[in-house]
Amino acid sequence: MAARVSSIFIYPVKSCRGISLLRAPITATGFRWDRQWVVVNAKGRACTQRVEPRLALVVVELPSDAFIEGWEPTQSSYMVLKAPGMNVLKVSLSKPHETADGVSVWEWSGSALDEGDEASQWFSDFLGKPYRLVRFNTASETRPVEPEYAPGHKVLFSDMYPYLLLSQGSMDALNELLNNPIPVNRFRPNILVNGCDPFAEDLWTEIRINNFTFQGVKLCSRCKVPTINQETGIAGPEVSETLKAFRSDKVLRPTQKQKGKVYFGQNLVWKDSQTVAEGKGKVIEVGDPVYVLKKVSSANEAAA
Repeated sequence: MAARVSSIFIYPVKSCRGISLLRAPITATGFRWDRQWVVVNAKGRACTQRVEPRLALVVVELPSDAFIEGWEPTQSSYMVLKAPGMNVLKVSLSKPHETADGVSVWEWSGSALDEGDEASQWFSDFLGKPYRLVRFNTASETRPVEPEYAPGHKVLFSDMYPYLLLSQGSMDALNELLNNPIPVNRFRPNILVNGCDPFAEDLWTEIRINNFTFQGVKLCSRCKVPTINQETGIAGPEVSETLKAFRSDKVLRPTQKQKGKVYFGQNLVWKDSQTVAEGKGKVIEVGDPVYVLKKVSSANEAAA
């Protein structure tokens, strides 16, 4: 055993506040409900904290039953959104009937389910520009991950991969270097583990959690979101400068092609999602042990 799961997080609306869970059902595209929704601008382009840092202030709530395996929403099931100065917005978890074409996230474009005018007005009022809230249409769309890293795997509205793992040791090591320590919500992981050395997760290429095998696909390159205080929506420079000093590819991967990136965390896909038998028990819980099945010897050898 290399570590234990210490926290589980999902982010139902991309770039809005996450939900901490004790247990969560897993799917091939991530934890259930993770990044099923995204806010898009008038051109259909995904809007994130990189453009609208105030999205960090939008609190998302789901019914507690939503995290029970096999639960399906009824007509009275809602996602509840709250933000400073705004009335509460209730979004029905029943599938909307309207579609929005021309939705794009990074290189992917397709259609999505439109959550309607009330949700659109709510986000437009809060952010001060026209926006709409859309849901991934799993019935008609697929969004593959980078085929050169994890062929055949798919994702919803996450940036790159279905799962992001980070260790508490890595957070502690970073915070020792910062004048103002930061919480883990800056890095928006799905799985936080404890009990391993700092940055041990850099090396993990195959792990097992609760009998499920995950592939460590590539190190997670970081954008400006970790600089944004998730309680205030205001960015500061210290995190970027510190990460550049000890987590850049120049430092970690000196013999590899330089991309000018910094890395923090490991992207995962659920490797045996196609072969696990039908039925219940596809759940990860806080406290589950993490076993390392395969690893590389240094971050220089890790995919990134």
